[in-house]
Amino acid sequence: MATDSDHTFDVIVIGLGPGGEHVAGSLAERGLRVLGVDRGLVGGECPYWGCIPSKMMIRAADALAEARRVDGLAGSVGEVTPDWSVVAKRIREEATDSWDDTVAVDRLTGKGATFVRGTGTIAGPGRVDVDGTAYTATKGIVVNTGTTAAVPPIEGLRDTPYWTNHEIVEATELPASLVVLGGGAIGCELSQVMARFGVEVTIVEAAERILALEEPEASAALLTALEADGITVRQGVGADKVSHDGSTFTVTLADGSTLTAEKLLVATGRRADPAAVGLDTVGLAKDSRTAPVDDRCRVSDGVWAVGDITGKGAFTHVSMYQAGVVIRDVLGDDGPPAEYAALPRVTFTDPEVGAVGMTEAQAREKLGNVQVGLTPLGETTRGWIAKADGLIKVVADADRGVLVGATTMGPAGGEVLGALAVAVHGEVPIERLRSMIYAYPTLHRGIEDALGRLA
Repeated sequence: MATDSDHTFDVIVIGLGPGGEHVAGSLAERGLRVLGVDRGLVGGECPYWGCIPSKMMIRAADALAEARRVDGLAGSVGEVTPDWSVVAKRIREEATDSWDDTVAVDRLTGKGATFVRGTGTIAGPGRVDVDGTAYTATKGIVVNTGTTAAVPPIEGLRDTPYWTNHEIVEATELPASLVVLGGGAIGCELSQVMARFGVEVTIVEAAERILALEEPEASAALLTALEADGITVRQGVGADKVSHDGSTFTVTLADGSTLTAEKLLVATGRRADPAAVGLDTVGLAKDSRTAPVDDRCRVSDGVWAVGDITGKGAFTHVSMYQAGVVIRDVLGDDGPPAEYAALPRVTFTDPEVGAVGMTEAQAREKLGNVQVGLTPLGETTRGWIAKADGLIKVVADADRGVLVGATTMGPAGGEVLGALAVAVHGEVPIERLRSMIYAYPTLHRGIEDALGRLA
């Protein structure tokens, strides 16, 4: 028979994505009684349908593209033949254990936490309901319930067997053709993968440009790259209607034109649902789209949130960063508060698009007195040697003489971003950055040239 102690814990963590799992495991290792609750897989979206398997797909597609670049650079390799079964097998056997989280559960409980699989809902301060069973948290509750694919209200769409990132990652066979709704990071990444494996791909983006949240120069360069891979991109026009006849999707666009394809991928963003986890019982408005947090990641007294639900960035590294803040706060340890001015992000297309901080448009709106420097990668030594497309763009607060944003686009654009992320985060004076010695002939040496073009 269960006792009260079986249902009383120091901390209850609802949602065990990377951040939630880290909080639960770390606090348990520090001697706290911790209950971790998740209705899905421990580890969350990232290891099973997000970062890890998608980057396996991207790495495979990039290998195909690199092999095809031998012509014109080094000789001839003959015909390159894609085989999706190799990728599908790696995803199942190496990344996801066929979507079995036994290893992750054992990892969590091995640290001393208790795990319950079920739907956790906050029932009030210090109280959590898991499928009808009541639990008490004496120190607090941590929420890390993430997001789900946002499905737009397009006529007929919900009645069709459309794909989200889950279905495309789990696919063992690829379609002959694919329409992708959404030209953001996920849509562009997966479209390029599919095209390089021989799928006929069309992207439909309702905004004026793909990667609408990044710099327009990056959007234009990526458009060129995607079209070079044979992808058709429809920008500035949305979908009005979707139908499926049992074998083929038909998408009617706002301009009256139609597209047909074997499969349809919905990649129009992600949606959090704070009310579903009961955050309205601790003061959050029922219609809140995110859970606002303070600089200690607190939603309210005794309630913390980490990850996508906070609206601070849909990235695993943000969740893990916030988890560290929460762990310190729960334990009463000293440490810096959370800050997001130097939030880095990478779109893993080819070329990669890395960005940190504000875009030029955001900086001009917020700061007014802004300087911008832009260097086409092909004008740098390493870019010319590698025949690499892309750019490095820096955005500065002219009054303070520091960078507030940057974009690095090209081979390993996410890695080149590192130096600029440090500069933005540390508010390193531009003159100090200009006085650095940049290794020659590296891609990151283009930073020096972009700084020299600030105007």
